[in-house]
Amino acid sequence: MKTIEKQFDAVKFMRQQRDKMSEKLSTMTKAEIVEYFKTRKAQTSVKPANQGVTN
Repeated sequence: MKTIEKQFDAVKFMRQQRDKMSEKLSTMTKAEIVEYFKTRKAQTSVKPANQGVTN
């Protein structure tokens, strides 16, 4: 079996993002966390790719 060199390691990236988020949230109160996610949800512009598409 050949070893394939990855250009992008999705598992490593996800772990880094999770650790970064955990560090950020660990200093917040419960109310601050709720407000953070409400604000974050309003700012996020990523939508599912097939939303509103009819075949």
